[in-house]
Amino acid sequence: MTPNAGLDDNYAVAFGGKAGFGRSAALILIDFVEAYFDPASPLYAGVEDALASALRIRAAARAAGLPVIWTNVAYHPGGVDGGRFFEKVPALAAFVAGSAMGAWPKGLEPQADEIVLSKQYPSAFFGTSLAATLTARGIDQVILGGLSTSGCVRATCVDAMSHGFRTAVVADACGDRHPDPHKANLFDMNAKYADVVSEGAILAYLSELETAR
Repeated sequence: MTPNAGLDDNYAVAFGGKAGFGRSAALILIDFVEAYFDPASPLYAGVEDALASALRIRAAARAAGLPVIWTNVAYHPGGVDGGRFFEKVPALAAFVAGSAMGAWPKGLEPQADEIVLSKQYPSAFFGTSLAATLTARGIDQVILGGLSTSGCVRATCVDAMSHGFRTAVVADACGDRHPDPHKANLFDMNAKYADVVSEGAILAYLSELETAR
């Protein structure tokens, strides 16, 4: 028996459920902005693989006719709309309006029919119209990827579940500046709030949706 066998069994009993996929899905890609890709940025995370995965998923989502929603973070000068979050994390100054760190990285350009939703806090739902937008379109399933896993992805995941959406987090399309919080948060989201899936699994789901169109 492995040292963690008892703990593994406990998790399997307490948190072994699966949400499964819904009938109508949307893809939400969280904060893929230059601050996480530029080595000069205090938020640099070296997450190019996550962006590459997200772009492949986005292509499949568009082929399947899914709404695609991007989020970014944007603050007024001085961060006057950032509240305690802006006070707590000095690096958020990278997202003051006009900063090059808030731009989309090379190779990413939201299309005209894709929604770009600006936020000031970790969750894409907090203080935004996201829940109403999804509900009005009859969406019952959200697919999440983004940066960072332990921050804005996790916050959005918890709020998505709390708003009643089936939630899938694509592990390959998420990234963090350190592997330990990345892995720990994927584990915990999968246990409690979402189904954490691979890029391959979500591409297969999107292929089924495309076939059914």
